[in-house]
This record gives sequence, C-alpha cells and structure tokens, in this order.
Amino acid sequence: MKIRRIRIRGFKVFKEIKIQDLSNLSVFLGANGSGKSSLFDVFSFLSDAMKEDVASAVSRRGGFKEIVSRGHTGNIVFEIGFRKHADDVTYTLLIGLDESRPVVKREMLRLGEHDVLNFIKGEGIAISEECEAGEPGKLEVHVLDAPDVLALKGLEQFRRFKIVTSVRRLIKNWHISDFDIHKARLAGHTPLDNHLTPTGDNLASVARHIHQKHPEIFDEILGKMRKGIPGFSRIQPVERVDGQIGLQFQEKSFNEPFIARHVSDGTLKYFAHLLLLHEWKPHPLLCVENPENHLHPELLLGLAEEFREYANRGGQVFVSTQSPEFVNALKIDELFWLIRKEGFAKATRAKDDPVIKVLHEAGNPLGSLWTQSYLKGFGDIGIPA
Repeated sequence: MKIRRIRIRGFKVFKEIKIQDLSNLSVFLGANGSGKSSLFDVFSFLSDAMKEDVASAVSRRGGFKEIVSRGHTGNIVFEIGFRKHADDVTYTLLIGLDESRPVVKREMLRLGEHDVLNFIKGEGIAISEECEAGEPGKLEVHVLDAPDVLALKGLEQFRRFKIVTSVRRLIKNWHISDFDIHKARLAGHTPLDNHLTPTGDNLASVARHIHQKHPEIFDEILGKMRKGIPGFSRIQPVERVDGQIGLQFQEKSFNEPFIARHVSDGTLKYFAHLLLLHEWKPHPLLCVENPENHLHPELLLGLAEEFREYANRGGQVFVSTQSPEFVNALKIDELFWLIRKEGFAKATRAKDDPVIKVLHEAGNPLGSLWTQSYLKGFGDIGIPA
C-alpha cells in the first residue's frame, strides 16, 4: 500500500496544501525554511500518535500552539490517500482542543466510496471486512478508552477489521531518519538489532546483526563502500571487553583499523545509508532528510539509485534535499519543490511545469535547471519553518 496524495490543513507552515501523484521515490527540494522538515514531521506525528496517542504526539512537539498554523482557528486536518491494488484507501484525521486537551475531533477511513471507520471524539462505527462476494460487512459501534486515542489503534486488536489493521501497521512502521553522526559513532550494549533507530545510535548493533545473520548482504554493502570511498578496505563489527558492540574501519594504506570515532563523517554516514537501505524488510515509508550532508557529490548519483531500488522492493521513499547533484539523478515525476508564499508552504510537481518538462526532455538535468532558476518561486522563503 503506497501513499499517492496528501492534504494538510493548519499544521505548522501548511495552512492548506495538497500534494498529488506521489511516486515510489518522491524527492522534495526546498530552501531553508520552505517546509521540508515540517512535511516529514507530519509522518512522524501520525506515527507517534499511532504508537501512543494524540496528546502525547502533541506534547512531544511543545503543545498544540506550537504545531497549529499561525492564525488558524479550526481543527488540524490530515488526509492521506493510499493505493491498495486496485482500491483507493483514504484516511482522514481531524485534531483539535477540548478544554485545552488535544483530542481526535474526527477520524475516518474509506475504502473506495464506502466508510470503513467513522469516529467522533472516541465514539463511532466500524465496518468489519466483507463476508462473501459482494456482501457488506457488519456495522459495529465502539467506544474508545479516551478521545485522544486513534480508532485505528483501538480497533487493531480486532482481527476482523482487516483494512483497519493494515493501515494501522503501515503508519506505525513509518521510519523517519534523523541521523545523528555523533550518536552513530558510539558503541552500544544491544547485541543484535534488526533496524536502525531514527538517529542511528545503534549503527554498530545493526551492522553486527547483518554481518552475522545475512553475510551476503554485508558483503554487498562492503562492495559498494569500496566502490564509493577511495582507499576503503573493510568494516568489522566487534564486541569489546566491556560487552559493547563497536565498529572497526580498515583502510588499504594502514595495517591497523580505526574505531568509529576516528572515521570521517562522510564514510560513516554513507555506511549508515547503505545499512538502512539493505535491511531485510523495507519500511513501508522511509523519510530521509538531506542525505547529501557530509557526502562527496560523486556519491549522490549512486545513492539516488539505491533509494529507487529500495522503493521498488516495496518500501516507499520520501527524501528532502538541497543538492543539485542529487536532483540531477532524478526522474521528472520524482521531483517536487516547496516554497513559502506569504508565510505558508506550497508544493509544485516538476512534471506539472511545462517549461521544466520541455527542458528536461531536451536533456537538461533537473538539478541544473534548479541552479539556473527555472524552478519558479523557489527563492520566496518567508519566515523559517
């Protein structure tokens, strides 16, 4: 199930925005303050709300006043359209205040033209899966434990609501990468981790897991590291005498390996990207901010293709960037750009701009068109996001 469209109203810099025709790999180009981080925080917010509750997700961001758009007096609205085989699935969530407490004002899930779930402040109806060919499911009334709990989460325990369970698991397993190079250098106590954390602070543990459980994948990663990093030889996850797991990096010019804190930022981040993109089970949605940071521009063409391959294996990828070199590696239907106009963010798809389309078809790379100011309105930033 892939995200095909998003509508946001009243959340941070998004007074009202619609983004249509999202592809498996969708890249968002934008200057500082254009809304890239705010867009990715939509997915992080929904995932946090699914794992905990709406009040907790709001609190993590400093309270309702910190996430509602300036001057917006109604509910915050999120609407996400998915494509599930031949069916359209639409999830709508309205969040507002009830006596100063964030609550779910309304939550709806539609399969095609039919309501599967419709809740208002913790009470509502859900339709169980269709019984036999053409027969409608059974309508059931439910009351949730609290008005800030998502119905998707509250009903997930009932296996008869299959589409509810599917969407809930999808949102819960979204991964927003907020890689921290300093935390990634640290050794960890966790013996074997399957997935990187958002900050990458368990990098050594995930590397050890892949090294031990999937050696062929680890060898593939090492091959790509040798191809991309001059002088690189190998990486070895090791258990230290204190029980922690660390990484040793070997270069061809030296006999002794380096520990992670002595390796360049670019080498460590490129290794983290490759680990993330070669995990055994792709995340349903992977969001990565500014993957070009610390990397040599020549690595970005290959990295874009790695993101595309990951998406084609089943995990949709959204990327934000400010790199012309990375954008040069994109197809026109993969690129969107964000601008700020009168303080609020707007989105444009490169494919919808007739000038960009003609110039790109004539052989001009998209990143070059950006640096030549063909992406109209790109410089209208406004106040920072």
